[in-house]
Amino acid sequence: MSSIYHGQLTVSIFGQSHAPAIGVTVDGLPAGEPVDLEELQVFLNRRAPGTGNWSTPRKEGDQPEFLSGLSQGRTCGAPLTAVIRNTNTRSGDYADLRDIPRPGHADYTAQVKYGGFQDVAGGGHFSGRLTAPLCIAGGICKQMLARRGIWVGAHIAAIGGIWDRAYDPVALSREDLLAPGRTRFSVLAPEAGERMQAAIAAAKADRDSLGGIIECGVVGLPAGLGDPMLDGMENRIARLAFAIPAVKGVEFGAGFGVAALRGSQNNDPFYMDGGQVKTRTNHAGGILGGITNGMPLVFRVAVKPTPSIAQPQDSVSLSRGENTTLEIHGRHDPCIVPRAVPCVEAAAAIAVCDALLEQQRRSELL
Repeated sequence: MSSIYHGQLTVSIFGQSHAPAIGVTVDGLPAGEPVDLEELQVFLNRRAPGTGNWSTPRKEGDQPEFLSGLSQGRTCGAPLTAVIRNTNTRSGDYADLRDIPRPGHADYTAQVKYGGFQDVAGGGHFSGRLTAPLCIAGGICKQMLARRGIWVGAHIAAIGGIWDRAYDPVALSREDLLAPGRTRFSVLAPEAGERMQAAIAAAKADRDSLGGIIECGVVGLPAGLGDPMLDGMENRIARLAFAIPAVKGVEFGAGFGVAALRGSQNNDPFYMDGGQVKTRTNHAGGILGGITNGMPLVFRVAVKPTPSIAQPQDSVSLSRGENTTLEIHGRHDPCIVPRAVPCVEAAAAIAVCDALLEQQRRSELL
């Protein structure tokens, strides 16, 4: 099914942007895992709308209501289901979208696939609102990984061509990963963040939007997680990252930059350090043959500019079969990137947690 991630963990996301609620069911979580609801709420607040000048003015509390799977603050072995009630919707802003699709959105393709029966309000099931349930699952996985000495974090690498300081792919630390998430605008270099925010404000004033790049890292990973070919760590992470509607590209390690290198430059030389195998560089991003090699796992995602902009845009009337002009109304982010940072962390955490539980299950069967 399109909205279900299958693995040792099964993650099913449901709901629509303006439905009574959105939610997630996670099956396969070990029983007895503590879930710190206050810490989870802090994580969800990073993604919630209305958090800054770069965000939509739509206000939602994004407070999860757990229907099953938790007992006395711990997972109980049953499938965990949580919902978030939608409380601030304006569905009338989207009344014409069945006839005049928004450029850059899924309105047209949804109309073709579902024959007009899709929920168009707020983008329906195609909306970025559905990343809130993803963050519930990912936030719980982040807590599980942290208890095992594995840390997941991300920062805004670039917005509108303005770059933050990059992660050190060899010496990436827990503090480097976690520090951006404690700030209002998730960057490593505050001055870069200020210039990014100014660029977002300028695009907003022009009734336009900006895209950018998010860099994510995982440290504390053991070597040996993942599988070759179709079930590698890159595959698992990319599949979940592309569940974030605005993501248009994913690269690991040096990514597309390796195309300009020779093998002698790209290969990461091995060496022994205190009985551990390490590499002096990390162009591979911590993954070889789909399997973690014990170095920091580093990847980046490209996030498109928000397609809902206030400028007049060319579109078509599907009912009349003719060209027309569309002016979009409603409440939209001039830049999706800042709120997408925890979503990328959530995607990585689910994939890594899934691989870790799978490895543990294999060990138990031996």
